Amino acid sequence: MISYEFPVNERIRTLLRLEDLYDRATFFASREHALEHHSALLCLFEIMEVAGRADLKSDLLQELERQRQSLEGLRDNPQISEEALDMVLADIEHTHSRLLEPTGKFAQHLRENEWLMAIKQRSGIPGGVCEFDLPSYYYWQQKPVADRQHDLNGWLSPMWSIKDGIDIVLRILRNSAKVVHLTARGGAFQQMSGGKVVQLLKVSVPANLPFVPELSANKYAINIRFVSPAVGSDRPRQCEHDVDFILAFCNL
Repeated sequence: MISYEFPVNERIRTLLRLEDLYDRATFFASREHALEHHSALLCLFEIMEVAGRADLKSDLLQELERQRQSLEGLRDNPQISEEALDMVLADIEHTHSRLLEPTGKFAQHLRENEWLMAIKQRSGIPGGVCEFDLPSYYYWQQKPVADRQHDLNGWLSPMWSIKDGIDIVLRILRNSAKVVHLTARGGAFQQMSGGKVVQLLKVSVPANLPFVPELSANKYAINIRFVSPAVGSDRPRQCEHDVDFILAFCNL
């Protein structure tokens, strides 16, 4: 199966963008080639921009506290493992404390590094980080792999508490999924929402299905249509036969 996630509001959309950027930054930073480390740096700059919203940190703190209080109310539930509950609560407490530690603007250590900001500025220009544009950056790229990885991890480390907070919130959101099996007649599906709020929708289809879902949703209705992926010069076209799929509703 292939699962496609669709955030319904801007808040969850931001968290998913950051999750993807952190995953890419971690992947490229762990590699060895200078070009892969360049990609890791670009991801760091994107994280700085996306997470630079003043209210992201406070949003995460509030959500973690709300989830902590909600989970505490499950202590007397015989269907809930006390050990598992304690582990989740300890994770939330630890991450909440770490989020409170940094002061100032997010990624301030990057903003105060003139060398990194010069790379960030030049990277916005196509082909703008060639060796003749930034010889000091070219010099850094020739350093031993261990030295470059040490630098990248040092730049990533102060940004890790945000990632931990995002991971917890998205894990709780995904675990809340209510799953239904549905059929899109003629490749199209519509369901009235009845005013119910949902934050994330996940559409799962067989991996060999040559169509991808396009989804729009609000508090009134959910619309899904399956279209051929626009690869190369092919124009997308809507599927004309019935498509069986799984729809998961996720809400914090």
